[in-house]
Amino acid sequence: MALIVHKYGGTSMGSAERIRNVAKRVAKWARAGHQMVVVPSAMSGETNRLLGLAKELSPAVGSPELNRELDMIAATGEQVSVGLLAIALQAEGVEAVSYTGWQVPVATDSSFTKARIESIDDTRVRADLAAGKVVVIAGFQGVDEDQNITTLGRGGSDTSAVAIAAALKAAECLIYTDVDGVYTTDPRIVPEARRLHTISFEEMLEMASLGSKILQIRSVEFAGKYRVPLRVLSSFTPWDISIEEEAKSGTLISFEEDEKMEQAVVSGIAFNRDEAKVTLLGVPDKPGIAFQILGPVADANIDIDVIIQNVSHDGKTDFSFTVHRNDYARTMELLEKTVGPATQAAKVVGDARICKVSIVGIGMRSHVGVASKMFRALSEEGINIQMISTSEIKTSVVIDEKYMELAVRALHRAFELEQIPT
Repeated sequence: MALIVHKYGGTSMGSAERIRNVAKRVAKWARAGHQMVVVPSAMSGETNRLLGLAKELSPAVGSPELNRELDMIAATGEQVSVGLLAIALQAEGVEAVSYTGWQVPVATDSSFTKARIESIDDTRVRADLAAGKVVVIAGFQGVDEDQNITTLGRGGSDTSAVAIAAALKAAECLIYTDVDGVYTTDPRIVPEARRLHTISFEEMLEMASLGSKILQIRSVEFAGKYRVPLRVLSSFTPWDISIEEEAKSGTLISFEEDEKMEQAVVSGIAFNRDEAKVTLLGVPDKPGIAFQILGPVADANIDIDVIIQNVSHDGKTDFSFTVHRNDYARTMELLEKTVGPATQAAKVVGDARICKVSIVGIGMRSHVGVASKMFRALSEEGINIQMISTSEIKTSVVIDEKYMELAVRALHRAFELEQIPT
């Protein structure tokens, strides 16, 4: 039988009863003869609780000098989960052993609170699997070369699971969540949204980067790089359904673009309301001005998304870009105090009430008129487009935040995403 990795999110691990159900599901796969590795998240809300305690103790929480201690704290959430799940599995009559990230070890760099995995030593895990044990490994964490505990950032358990599956050359990595797959868009906004049976890695990577919360973007990047087959499915389906039925449920993230996938010009609509726009008005239109503006922003560890430089008039131009809303105040302060004066900008303005809405589909490569259809649908709803960004398989627009849900519904209807491609 195959080596399979299961990953369970915080909601799936949210109570003793839910942990018991996870154990029953894993035991079912183990009894069928599969070698099983399980990567659980911390119990729902636990990481927030722990970091909240730290913030009560010091106003400096969030500053780089305390990030090492924050990792020490945050990593304990997953440590509790692996111990509880191993106990629940043993109560089901299945031999199980739990490991923290540093016991495996999962080696990372020293970027506390957002570490990157460098290597995984599979020796201990393979020995336990060979002995017939289920191995439960704490996600979200690892250890650097100085033996400091590190964490991978929010959503890091997905990345841990995929990395472990890659290291072990697992047949498949199953990501169990509180939803039953990847949908054409958020069903809470569009009730007619349809669950996709398959989606390509390229599309899933775009969806994750553009705001879809189903999978953490680094986990999709890892899966694509190491060709780890991924399936997203719900942990709230009955645990005792057959493995064959369970394996066919959810959404398979595939490597190949089959004919049916080609027929869907647009596969999904992603959106992100955590955006903010900043603009420098009247900066000199000369070589190097983009670097003068964006270099200091990047040096401040602020991620930049959509960028637009307008047409020059009288040797001056306007330069706009978007950042995460959490970085908006810091970016504005940097631009007003340092970058603006250095670039001789006439004025710095910002808007924290914007959002980004995107259409994604591999069929966009071979179909014309997709963007114009998007723009027409938004125009008919009276929605003004502030910025546009494109790639081969996506078109994104920045619009006023208050129109986000209207835009998503209009685009879903325009591209008939509720219909199954024929």
